[in-house]
Amino acid sequence: HRIRGDVANPEEEARRYAEIVRANRPDVVLMGIGENGHIAFNDPPVADFHDPLLVKVVELDETCQLQQVHDGCFPRLEDVPTHAITLTVPALMSARVLHCVVPGPTKTSAVTRTLKGEISTECPATILRTHDNATLYLDTEAAAGVRDLWEK
Repeated sequence: HRIRGDVANPEEEARRYAEIVRANRPDVVLMGIGENGHIAFNDPPVADFHDPLLVKVVELDETCQLQQVHDGCFPRLEDVPTHAITLTVPALMSARVLHCVVPGPTKTSAVTRTLKGEISTECPATILRTHDNATLYLDTEAAAGVRDLWEK
């Protein structure tokens, strides 16, 4: 199942996809962590760990929009949409297994906050530490601030 991001009515699409998620709890979620610590498009500080919705339309902040350019999704900031349809934090956390791929030097700060910071919507990815079966896949650059967690 996929979210149709090119629809005329994003709110209606969010409701449609929420019904799919409600009827089919995700087994596995593959995601990343944003430069500002977001997961999916749940940006700080508006991410809601107790969101009553499963899917919603959100406004993308400038940091998130810039990341879309840095990641090569869009050539220029002007081309990045201002809104997106996203699974909420509770929807993501409902999956049996979470795999989180986080590469690159632009993610070092977010990874450090995720693994060492207080669990807070200021860095939504910190909530991953409460999941029973979440795995982060980090490259050397992304892991630069947390090597002390496994090196002696």
